[in-house]
Amino acid sequence: MIRIQKLNKSFPNKQVLSDIDLTIEDRTVFGLVGINGAGKSTLLRLIAGVLKADSGSIQLDGQTLYENEKAKRQVFFLADEPFSTPLLTPDKLKELYSTFYKFDEAKFARYLETFGLKRKQQVGKMSKGMKRQLYLALALSTDCKVFLLDEAFDGLDPLARLKFKRIVIEEKEAGKTFILSSHSLRELEDISDSFAILDGGNVKQNGNLLDELGKLVKFQLAFEREISESEIPFPCVSFKASGRVVTVVARGEEDALKAQLEALNPLLLDVLPIDFEEFFLSEVGTKETL
Repeated sequence: MIRIQKLNKSFPNKQVLSDIDLTIEDRTVFGLVGINGAGKSTLLRLIAGVLKADSGSIQLDGQTLYENEKAKRQVFFLADEPFSTPLLTPDKLKELYSTFYKFDEAKFARYLETFGLKRKQQVGKMSKGMKRQLYLALALSTDCKVFLLDEAFDGLDPLARLKFKRIVIEEKEAGKTFILSSHSLRELEDISDSFAILDGGNVKQNGNLLDELGKLVKFQLAFEREISESEIPFPCVSFKASGRVVTVVARGEEDALKAQLEALNPLLLDVLPIDFEEFFLSEVGTKETL
C-alpha cells in the first residue's frame, strides 16, 4: 500500500502540490488525472523518489521511499518521454534495465511478440508508438510491485491500447499495482478501480471510480419549445441545449430528479450513462485543456 500524507512540493515561484493526502491500495489500477500543469508528473516523480518533497511523506508498505534503495527497487517509473539514444535496441535496453531490476526474460520476449517489436531494431528507427510499446514491455518485465506510468496511453494506436489494457489487468490480478496518468479518460475508465483528480495542486476528488460515477445522473430531454437552464428545477452540473433538445447532468437520486423533470412535461426523457470524462469536467469545470 502507498500512503501519501501532507505532501508539498514547490519549484521557484510556483507551488505545484499542496497537502496531498492519498492512499493507494495494493493490487489496484489507480487513475491520476488533471489538466495540464496540475502536478500529475511531479507527483509520480515524488512517489518514485526522483524528486524530494518539501514536506510530508510517501511510504510503500510502511517504508519511506525517498533515498531508500530497497523500497525504490519495488517501484518502476516510466516517464512520458523516457531517455534513449537512437542506436539502442530492445536487447541493449534490456541489459541496462537488468542492472537495476530483476528481469523476466520470458515475459519480455512475450511482450515484444505481443506488440510486434524486433529485438535488434534500433530505437531511432521506431515510431513514437513503437517506442512507447517497447518501454512498456521493459517496465512490465521487471519484478517491481508498483508501476508509475506517466501518460500511459500516449502514442498507442487503438489495438496497442487494447493489448496494453489487457496486460495491465492480468498483472493486477497477479498482484501488481498501477498508477496511471493519462489524458485518455475513457481508456482509464475501462481499467481503473480508483482515481484522484488533481486541480490547482490539490486533490479535488478521489475514491472508487464506480461509486463516484454513480453519484451523477445524465438526462436527455426534448420539449415543444426551447428552454433555458434556469427552468430546470434543480442545480445542474452541466446543461447543454441544441434547439429543443437538452442534456442535463446533475447530482442526486435518479428517481427524484426524474420526477422533477417530468413535471416540465417533456416530449422525451431518457437517462443516459455518465462517463469519467463528464465526471472530470463536473469537478474541474469546463476548462479546455485536459
